[in-house]
Amino acid sequence: MSIAAKEAEIVEEFEMFEDWTEKYEYLIDLGRALPLIDEGLKTEEYLIKGCQSQVWLNAELKEGKVFYKADSDAQIPKGIVSLLVRVMSDETPEEIVHTELSFIDQIGLKEHLSPTRSNGLVSMIKQMKIYALAFQL
Repeated sequence: MSIAAKEAEIVEEFEMFEDWTEKYEYLIDLGRALPLIDEGLKTEEYLIKGCQSQVWLNAELKEGKVFYKADSDAQIPKGIVSLLVRVMSDETPEEIVHTELSFIDQIGLKEHLSPTRSNGLVSMIKQMKIYALAFQL
């Protein structure tokens, strides 16, 4: 499934909810469903800089595609990173580097986050793209 198709799926899911209280609950549920990562990945090396909460991110390249693993010590950031992992995993480094991630604006996520969480979101995306860029070399 392409990045655009995964984004469209997420936009459709978020359209089912009336208000942001329900959307936050859904985001928290998505975070709870994120597969647990190895405790060995919860180190300073994998910590995303710029996040108010602790968010760990790791990436692997398998058969030309990038696969991300992530976790957070806070519910909302964990839900956010679960969306990013869902959209960008199982894609080529080139596709990841060049994607605009339009679903973030389409579901209104950025405008419903505090400035610190919004900065964290930008930091998560940046780190995911850095991993993809490194795999291109």
